[in-house]
Amino acid sequence: MTEPIKVAVIGCGAIAVRRHIPEYADHPNVKLVAFADPRLERAEEQAARFGARAFSDYKTMLAEIEVDAVSVCTPNHLHADAAIAAANAGAHVLVEKPMATNEQEALAMIKAAQDNGVLLMVGHNQRLMPPHVKAKEVLESGRLGRVLSFRTSFGHPGPEGWSLDGRDSWFFRKDEAVMGAMGDLGVHKSDLIRWLLNDEVADVAAFVGTLHKENTAVDDNATCILRMKSGAIGTLVASWTYYRGEDNSTILWCENGVLKIGTDPDRQVILELRDGTWENIEAGAISTNEKQLPSFVIEEFVDCIVNHKQPTISGEEGLRSLKVILAAFESQETGKVVAVES
Repeated sequence: MTEPIKVAVIGCGAIAVRRHIPEYADHPNVKLVAFADPRLERAEEQAARFGARAFSDYKTMLAEIEVDAVSVCTPNHLHADAAIAAANAGAHVLVEKPMATNEQEALAMIKAAQDNGVLLMVGHNQRLMPPHVKAKEVLESGRLGRVLSFRTSFGHPGPEGWSLDGRDSWFFRKDEAVMGAMGDLGVHKSDLIRWLLNDEVADVAAFVGTLHKENTAVDDNATCILRMKSGAIGTLVASWTYYRGEDNSTILWCENGVLKIGTDPDRQVILELRDGTWENIEAGAISTNEKQLPSFVIEEFVDCIVNHKQPTISGEEGLRSLKVILAAFESQETGKVVAVES
């Protein structure tokens, strides 16, 4: 039997407590050995559960504990520093999205992983959700022909219902979050549409703003028009004001029909062909804030470590998806269509 992978978690907020930690705990090849959080009691609570050590400072943790892998679950502005420190300590890194707050940070993270011979993976879980996996299989089969246009949307009532700190969460503090709904949800969809279409975003025109959340400078809504390199055009929507409930749906209008994903809770993938026929494709479900299902991110990360293979959701992929969001902010600021650097 091989030795378990020793994992540390930096940041013990909602995404760690609800996704990373339980999925590591359920994995037979993992041993949780350390937790770090500026609010030491949060790290101590998790450490007590797993016979691990607790730290208020991740740099001290990395200096004192030998770990094989680290999950970075901090506020956005700390992603780069924590990921680079972990890589420099020789640990493989799984970082939450958005991987960084700007391109320079992302490039520094990628370089640190390369220089230290460790893996860098970004937690873009939408690629791994069973309905999205099934939809990509349908697209790659060629049945629908070329994707001509699309709409992809991700919205929920806001992080106050998700974060352990409610309305006092770092999500609403511009200096820590840097970006709001676009960094929380929009980057998931830029990653998903790039992956589903096996295509890159060429141009972005966007309206990004704060429409309803009070006392915050971060965006709570965004609507973007994307033109892909293939010529396909579509919209990407991110919102923290879907107060009636979460929407994580995508519709692809293709040459030979329509592919609907997540538009019906009982029929996750629907195929409607131009000849009038249709079919429901069994595909599992998409995890939501209200209904936590496996994200498959931890499973993928550990598999890459065990089998010495590069993650498909690599730092380079995370950067490509981040660039789309950064272009949207630039479009909002300039009032212009912004080309996305490839």
